[in-house]
Amino acid sequence: MPEKPCVFDEIIAGEKPAEIILQTESLMAFLDHRPLFYGHTLLVPKQHVLLLSDLPADLVPEFFTTAQRLERAVEDGLGADGSMILINNVVSQSVPHMHLHVIPRRKGDGLRFWLGPRHRYGAAHPAEEYAAKIRAALM
Repeated sequence: MPEKPCVFDEIIAGEKPAEIILQTESLMAFLDHRPLFYGHTLLVPKQHVLLLSDLPADLVPEFFTTAQRLERAVEDGLGADGSMILINNVVSQSVPHMHLHVIPRRKGDGLRFWLGPRHRYGAAHPAEEYAAKIRAALM
């Protein structure tokens, strides 16, 4: 059975409509069609990659510089109090194409679901062990 086409690839190819905010040779930013809050913007590489770690190293500076510009534009352009910048890798990634969310935030907007539950480190889960595992994986 063929894989379902990637909706972001279709937007990039001009096959599906989207409200485009910005476009470079390598990147595209457009409004999320089901925004958490109005102005919720997605930044995607035009090259199909699944995860942040798959993003080619030479594209990383442009991607994150553009994310910084979008953050400021969303906040300033919409009069937002701040923003939430979010990248999901696999879990909660509704489209299997690496993308960054820039979501306008306002004090009292009610968005809290993504913050919990929180867990403290302790005897059963020592912080040192988790840090050691992550450091080892970096090598």
